[in-house]
Amino acid sequence: LEAGAEPSSGAPAVQDKVRQGLEALQRAAAMVAQLELFSENEELEEIASADLKFLLLPALLGALTLKQVDMSRRLEHLQSAREHFVHFLKLCSNYGLGAAPLPRAGPTEGGTGSASGPEDTPRAEPSLVAMAMSRKAKIERYKQKKELENKLASMRSFVESGTADEDQIREFYILQIQKWISTSLEELESIDQEMVILKSRDAARQAPAAPHGPSQPTRAPVRPFILTRDAAQAKVFGAGYPGLPTMTVDDWYEQRRRQGIVSGQSVPQRAPGVSDEELQKQQQEKKEEEDDEEALQKARDWDDWKDTHPRGYGNRQNMG
Repeated sequence: LEAGAEPSSGAPAVQDKVRQGLEALQRAAAMVAQLELFSENEELEEIASADLKFLLLPALLGALTLKQVDMSRRLEHLQSAREHFVHFLKLCSNYGLGAAPLPRAGPTEGGTGSASGPEDTPRAEPSLVAMAMSRKAKIERYKQKKELENKLASMRSFVESGTADEDQIREFYILQIQKWISTSLEELESIDQEMVILKSRDAARQAPAAPHGPSQPTRAPVRPFILTRDAAQAKVFGAGYPGLPTMTVDDWYEQRRRQGIVSGQSVPQRAPGVSDEELQKQQQEKKEEEDDEEALQKARDWDDWKDTHPRGYGNRQNMG
């Protein structure tokens, strides 16, 4: 899988290899458990050099479990991979391999899921000192991992070709175990962070849709208000905004006629669809046609005045 040229881990060929690798590792782990190769009561020196490589089985199982891309079972895969990595670290700790502390309980077990250290306490806010120490530890672990990889690269050819002696084989597998201890700690940190995100997402999906706000009580209809300062000012100057008409001009004339203020003959007869401006113009033309001297003289004076006074004449204060 590491030497593969596939561009994506979700490619069918890659997932096929992942399934085959998981099955082979699971069979090997079952055989190791049946043979009882490792025990908590023995020391590292008691393990045969050829058997050291089987200490890597839990770490390899965790790494291949993470490479599965079935998103519907992602949380299940993360939990399984975490168990494999923790089992590997505990196994290494029993044999005194690596000085890395064991991680605390993960998100599934009620803890925060990060590796415990001297400055960490459960449910404590991370301080600047703790963050600096964590960063320093990560940098140191990264440097050690690079050194281990360089040593392993120089020794791999001897071990794989069968020319290495027992001491070189033993050193090679111990270096492999130490490299995977560093890798396991990094993977556990990533797993815990991803599990928190997935659990938050699932909780948000399952939570019932809450109302946008508290239900508002039924409000009484609002009384009209006056835009002026007080009611007295409104009576004198109006309400502060143009009033809407309550009757037409014809209705007003009819009301005045019923009150006896104007006679019925004074109401101009308006043709349907004729506006006030057109009616006034018709009345003016009618007066001129009847040779009303006063109207004719007024019209002539207005025409003469317009000849000598252009439109807008005298509008000097409010030029618009």
